[in-house]
Amino acid sequence: MSTISKKGESIRRVGVIFAGGPAPAANAVISAAATSFLEDDRQVVGFFHGYSNLQEYHPVTHRLLPDKHYRVFNEKDLRGIRNSRGILIGTARANPGKGIENFRDLENPEKVRRLSNVYSALIDLEIDALISIGGDDTLKTANLLYEYQKRLPPAARRVRIVHVPKTIDNDYRGIDFTFGFFTAVDVMAKELQNLRADAIATSSYFLVETMGRKAGWLSYGVAIAGEANLVIGVEDIDESLSIEEGGKRCLDLGKLADRIVKLMIGRERRYDKHYGTVVLAEGLAEALPDSYVASLPRDEHGHIGLGRIDLGKLMAQVVMQRYEQQTGHKKKVTGLQLGYESRCAPPHAFDVMLGSQLGIGAYRALVEEGLDGHMVSTQGQLQLTYVPFSDLVNQESLRTEVRFIESGSDFHRLARFLETRTDRLDDWAPGSRPEST
Repeated sequence: MSTISKKGESIRRVGVIFAGGPAPAANAVISAAATSFLEDDRQVVGFFHGYSNLQEYHPVTHRLLPDKHYRVFNEKDLRGIRNSRGILIGTARANPGKGIENFRDLENPEKVRRLSNVYSALIDLEIDALISIGGDDTLKTANLLYEYQKRLPPAARRVRIVHVPKTIDNDYRGIDFTFGFFTAVDVMAKELQNLRADAIATSSYFLVETMGRKAGWLSYGVAIAGEANLVIGVEDIDESLSIEEGGKRCLDLGKLADRIVKLMIGRERRYDKHYGTVVLAEGLAEALPDSYVASLPRDEHGHIGLGRIDLGKLMAQVVMQRYEQQTGHKKKVTGLQLGYESRCAPPHAFDVMLGSQLGIGAYRALVEEGLDGHMVSTQGQLQLTYVPFSDLVNQESLRTEVRFIESGSDFHRLARFLETRTDRLDDWAPGSRPEST
């Protein structure tokens, strides 16, 4: 009697890992992916807290234990969590690929020690494929694990790998929007609207620094949805906002303050408005001169802790000083940061739909498409696509590239159009006194 073989028959046991910062709809991805495999009579193992335990694996001194380091999912674990907060399996920023900077390093036993531990742990637990969920640093790790296995002896077992892109920052190449972005925008935009009401009541200004890392996607989204009067991102740094220092262009706090003060005085003179909100992207802090950032600690992936600078508060002080110098009057300006409160917020419906589709896409990539070394993506109306790691990771540096907002793009123009148009305020010049209102 003949039997019909099942697609992806070699994949019987799948691992799931979530790494990096939290993002709304994380559980939609995990549950959709895991349910897809369980309903196809395959096993799914969720690893706790990113690569933290996997990279320290040792067959004698640090074996991985069920319900301590991982969980073999059943249907009950996944029921009704699609819209839940947080991350079912937790997360961490552990980086098993730290120190690997080129293909030659993959031949160095010491540099690949933690990658080797991850691989050995997966093999020991009989994992046939790994679903990696995370940001571009996690994508880099997934690619390193993929490349590491290509250099193993021909007879060695392989663990196939697909990656699901995650970040509230939306700065990811290869996908239109990342899950969690719209929830984060919505949460922070509502906070910004609260601050706008406060500013109206108190005739004051709020300078709000939003998360987003290097790119301005999140700050622009918050500014548009939250009706800010001005938004400045890394993409906006030009000669009018920068200074040459140490052979590179750096953000000039004085010029940025003057841009904001021009907005404030212009709104007073032209519109009789004595309040407002300004959104600043946290990535601006990375453009500060070295004297501001040299002493800041970096994480496992080498990133500066931008939140430690507290750009909003820093700029608020400079703006108040410049405003008083140029007008002879005092003005209350308050700086604050927004971001953490959005990372585990109840997910927006679109993020739940997007996350669910990406989770199912991980199953289809492995079982139906037979892929390895690919990122799951969507385009248009959540149409699934699959992007090779080689198209997303620089083949020389083995690093990923940030996707910035394109200057002059329709999205960029949208934010510029909706904010208070400073080009209409050119009749005011720095140093002049505004007319009394």
